Amino acid sequence: MAVRNLAQSITDAHDVALDADDRVLVIGEDVGVNGGVFRVTDGLLERYGPDRVIDTPVAESGIVGAAFGMAIAGLRPVAEIQFMGFSTPAYDQVINHVSRIRNRSRHRFTCPMVIRIPYGGGFGAAEHHSESWEAIYAHTPGLKVLTSSTPYDAKGLLLAAIDDPDPIVYLEPIRLYRAVKEDIPDEGYRVDLGTAAVRRTGTDVTLITWGAMTKECRAAAEILESAAISVELIDVRSLVPLDTGTILESVSKTGRAVIVHEAPRTGGFGGEIAALIAEHCLYDLLAPVQRVTGWDTVFPLKRGESIYLPSVNRIIGAVHDVMVDA
Repeated sequence: MAVRNLAQSITDAHDVALDADDRVLVIGEDVGVNGGVFRVTDGLLERYGPDRVIDTPVAESGIVGAAFGMAIAGLRPVAEIQFMGFSTPAYDQVINHVSRIRNRSRHRFTCPMVIRIPYGGGFGAAEHHSESWEAIYAHTPGLKVLTSSTPYDAKGLLLAAIDDPDPIVYLEPIRLYRAVKEDIPDEGYRVDLGTAAVRRTGTDVTLITWGAMTKECRAAAEILESAAISVELIDVRSLVPLDTGTILESVSKTGRAVIVHEAPRTGGFGGEIAALIAEHCLYDLLAPVQRVTGWDTVFPLKRGESIYLPSVNRIIGAVHDVMVDA
């Protein structure tokens, strides 16, 4: 066991996978000599060499396209896109090739590759560096979409993703890279894909979130507990496949749901979860489902981040709204 933050846990997952399987390789801008823009691949070039830790030009479409070719040829590439805002040039490859090859080839080919994408705001970055477009990837059939909020999950989910026979978009919340630490096993382990984590049990209201917003939801839940409101907190972890059972069981128990994400409200993945709850838990609901989200604007520069991102106070306010008749 060792104490690691989320970034270090992802580094460790790469190390475990590269050491265990010669088919695994890492490809992307600055992943080798510089160890990645967030130093998540630091030290891997020295241990595994330039044939397995491959620095590329600034060409996201080329990175994903090359990784796609490697994957259908039998390798297991982990491709890094430095920021989600830079992932759009590669989306052509993702939607037209990566996500479709199993269907197109009638299962003759699979695409065992991981596309790692740091995402989200709150760290004072420039334009194109703070987007949260998880709903776009979740809307693309053939992809699995994961994100973590703890160092333990970061390692276990990435190792499970590398093992998977199909393409996975693995989203890394930038604000959490070095915001939390915990004891992590040195050996390899897997976190099951398609399972949500109940971070806190409660009886009055269900808070549903993922990624960096888990931190704000934890803080809100603690404050609400002191006000005698019992919060059950669900960290989705896997958007696709979605653990509908855990979500519906919780909402059926509490009768109230608040969904939190930093992506824009319109078309955000929270709307999908809200629809799911309406379809299956309508008669259990004691209040309408509430969403606390980013705004339908371009993500602002540093001075506007605190206004854009869902805050603890906004989350608490939404919970009080659904508790109005309690």
